[in-house]
Amino acid sequence: MELSLKDKIALVTGGSHGIGREIAFALADEGCRVAVCARNKDRLTSVADSISLRGHEVLAIPADAQQPQDVERVVREVASAWGAIHILVNNVGGGGRWGQPTIEETKEDVWVAVYNKNAMAAVRFTRLVVPYMRRQKWGRVVTIASIHGREGGGRPWFMMAKSAEISLMKSLSMTAGLAGDGITFNTVSPGRIMIPDTGWEAERNKDPIAFDRMLRETLPQGRMGKPEEVAAVVTFLCSEKAGLVNGANIAVDGGEGRTF
Repeated sequence: MELSLKDKIALVTGGSHGIGREIAFALADEGCRVAVCARNKDRLTSVADSISLRGHEVLAIPADAQQPQDVERVVREVASAWGAIHILVNNVGGGGRWGQPTIEETKEDVWVAVYNKNAMAAVRFTRLVVPYMRRQKWGRVVTIASIHGREGGGRPWFMMAKSAEISLMKSLSMTAGLAGDGITFNTVSPGRIMIPDTGWEAERNKDPIAFDRMLRETLPQGRMGKPEEVAAVVTFLCSEKAGLVNGANIAVDGGEGRTF
């Protein structure tokens, strides 16, 4: 399928690892010029080198999405280098394992930090790229949330932050001035995804046999998802073919979630 993404300029936040990394690769392979930002310079360099070896243009910008001045700098550098921003993927986030098991034990600063890392990072990047999209009468904003933001589950501070991301995309999708300018806003909500060097990998390494049994017993497909499977859905949403998909929240979870 021809996605008509050649020469589009894409910014992927949290693009040095896991889902963000695979989204950057997928968009680059479709012909986008891709900018990635993240805090880890070594991982950023590795992603940029891999994209360059594929023969694509890439811009790697070390930044902390929790710092407004860093967000402003990232957007400014991308626009300065390439003159436009067509696609924003709000992937940066996390904190699902932060805090303590109960609300009484978890301090307020955990709630604030998780919200800032997820929802507010998406707000900051989105509000800064929208003016570029308005001028060119075309844009795609895709935010990576979680099935816990769709239906509950997980620690409440994480669920609240992810629900806010979903609400942000839906609200913006219904804004006539934005939709009329050819900009779409969608959410992708992954289920359990196996990403190297994360808590899930650590759990598997503790007892691989018990871990595999748990997957077979709790997941319809008996396996966790791959970052590439999330990236494929995101790439389609960024394309010309998905022009009428606006305000959607798409679960990529192998049937794990319980909502329609």
